[in-house]
Amino acid sequence: MAAAAAGGLGICCNPNHHHPFFYSDLSHPLPLLHSSVLLCAQFRIRIRITQLLKTTNEYAVSSSSSSITCSSTSSSSSSSDSSGRAAECAMRSWSLEEQHQSQALRKKQLWEEFFSDPSQWWDSRSDKKNPRFPDFKHKTTKKGLWLADRFNPPWVHGRLAAMIQCQEQGQSSFSAPETSGRVVRVERLWQEFFSDPSQWWDNRCIKEGRLKEALHLMELMIQQNIQAPKISYAVLLKGCTRRKALAEGKQVHALIVQSRLDSDIFLGNTLIEMYAKCGSVLDARKVFNKMPDHNVFSWTAIISAYTEHGQGEEAINLFQQMQQTGIAPDKVVFVVVLKACSRIADLEQGKQLHSHIIQSDFESDIIVGSALVDMYAKCGSIEHARQVFNNMHERNVVSWSAMIGGYAGQGLGNEALALYEEMKQEYVQPNIVTYVVLLNACASIAALEQGKQLHSDIIRSGFESDMIVGNALIDMYAKCGYMEDAHEVFIKMNERDAISWTAMIAGYAGQGHGKEALALYAQMKQEGVKPNKVTFAVLLKACGSIAALELGKQLHSHVIKRGFESDVIVGSALVDMYAKCGSIEHAYQVFENMHERDVVSWNAMIAGYAQQGFGKESLTFLEQMQREGMKPDQATYVSILSACSHSGLVEEGRYLFDSMCKDHSVIPTVDHYACMVDLLGRAGCLADAEDFIKKMPIQPTAVLWMALLGAARNHGHVEIGRRAFDRVVKLEPQNAAAYVLLSNMYEAVGKRDEVAKVRSKMTVAGVEKSNWVQLD
Repeated sequence: MAAAAAGGLGICCNPNHHHPFFYSDLSHPLPLLHSSVLLCAQFRIRIRITQLLKTTNEYAVSSSSSSITCSSTSSSSSSSDSSGRAAECAMRSWSLEEQHQSQALRKKQLWEEFFSDPSQWWDSRSDKKNPRFPDFKHKTTKKGLWLADRFNPPWVHGRLAAMIQCQEQGQSSFSAPETSGRVVRVERLWQEFFSDPSQWWDNRCIKEGRLKEALHLMELMIQQNIQAPKISYAVLLKGCTRRKALAEGKQVHALIVQSRLDSDIFLGNTLIEMYAKCGSVLDARKVFNKMPDHNVFSWTAIISAYTEHGQGEEAINLFQQMQQTGIAPDKVVFVVVLKACSRIADLEQGKQLHSHIIQSDFESDIIVGSALVDMYAKCGSIEHARQVFNNMHERNVVSWSAMIGGYAGQGLGNEALALYEEMKQEYVQPNIVTYVVLLNACASIAALEQGKQLHSDIIRSGFESDMIVGNALIDMYAKCGYMEDAHEVFIKMNERDAISWTAMIAGYAGQGHGKEALALYAQMKQEGVKPNKVTFAVLLKACGSIAALELGKQLHSHVIKRGFESDVIVGSALVDMYAKCGSIEHAYQVFENMHERDVVSWNAMIAGYAQQGFGKESLTFLEQMQREGMKPDQATYVSILSACSHSGLVEEGRYLFDSMCKDHSVIPTVDHYACMVDLLGRAGCLADAEDFIKKMPIQPTAVLWMALLGAARNHGHVEIGRRAFDRVVKLEPQNAAAYVLLSNMYEAVGKRDEVAKVRSKMTVAGVEKSNWVQLD
């Protein structure tokens, strides 16, 4: 707002000659006879305005209560005492004013000394921790200057800004502007204002962002054919943008059209920004299309609007149209379009944009470089992200946070934490974003100790009270399995939103504590916090984990009331909940009513049929999924192989496993291999199962050998069972379940001597008896 005012929005404006002026003007009417009066001129102008307003108010009161005014004459007999007291008060007031003038004079002299040679003063603004410490301190005399001092001359901030601007432009010195002519001109304006204030518009409501008053003022000016300056409309639009006041923004737009300023490119750009920030991309596009001319700021505004509202494809299309018009993009445009590529994970378009950036010689820019790192990381190309990061000549906290976030997003938590150590060695101070992505990295690999260390760093940095950091801490502790620590962070938070509650609920649901999750939801409603769609998805997962069908149905009704039923995330969670609760009919009904389905929705139905033992129905759904153009993922094949295993569909399972690798380029994980071992083991093909494990391209885990051991026990195949047991205890010597299965297998075939030997080995190995008793 201050910047806008500096651009030409006056506090007062005469409707006849449109001369605005400002409280902060460097050339207020300043009598040049006495320096003390010179320093206090601005103060006296403020007093004049205050007295003017006070007089107006007193006149209004006296007009409405003349009897009170008349009765005051009867007390004139005591006027002599009152006069004495009034004189004494006047003298005190004059003495106080002299003190103020003296202090103002001293401050003026100090500031003139500062501006004569700033190199002799320490600049403590960036690292000062106490407002009592001076902003500038003389290196020799130790005298201090404070920017917030009320006795500072009115020109301090302006000259300081000019000095900084000169330094940025590489100038070694600067000089104060010659303002004598402007002094005389503004002197006349103030005299004219005080002679008849009724002839002046009071624009302070516009400057201060009082929208309703400002709109009324602008309407009056238009009715009287008075053209308000463009900056007035721009300031109003900025106020609407900050408040997300779309209705008021449309009123300002109408006033701009009425004033025939709608073809102005500056106001057009501001309108696009206002509509975009208020959530109306369609209106922003209409303004853009009606503009007779566009500059780089116009294109940036409309591209940014589509990017921020998740329409990355259209943002990229607009960027291509911009290039066709011949307007050269600046670095801001490149950053916005890179963000659009990140939103839709368009790696190829991102690479093409990288080439344009190199050709435009913006690659060395730290902001563009950080955006490139972020784009490559979010598009899954972590190698390209690291290459750009390593090639950056200069890196700031945004660059480091983008790279750390890239590792965390790809599940590479150890690499993210290692990069954090490098960041500290470079003495780069982390910000809130850095800590959040680091906590996400710890959560992804369940790195509790590193998470606790980060928590300590956050406390020392003073970020613990930040709600976003608090939410990340809850999520980290919950995913590491430490709900008590998560709850402690949750309780200490000064402010909690739906994300905070959802993180806690998700933690309980993820740990299998469905009842606690549902109880927390009840508390959340009591405190008046509205759940979002993620909250409902997590709650439905909790219901599925404890098979709470009735509670799930109640949540379903809440979902409908909140209007989330059409959301694909919530819909998939409903399908999964009903399937896990054994109500496959309700799951199918929800699935059929979904307007949009993703791979999670299909996986939920396939897994639901698999859990109910309907293997052939699962296969049918897989075929339908592929016909509709949906590509199966790793989770899909885990569910379908599990369905084949429980239904005895050995050949179908073999075919699907081979097809997964050859036709769909899905890399098998340990879960897929475990499903195949279980499939072959259940069917009695133990030799094939053992051979399958031995030929695996990855190192077999104890889980796979346990699956084979369980199958050998069920089918009484002692030799294969014995070999599987040896592999298990070699990997996990304390695995009591392996001893139990082997003992039970010998018991089933009548080899009691072997049973005793197994129990003896268990004692020697130090396996706890409690586990034996629990599993036997």
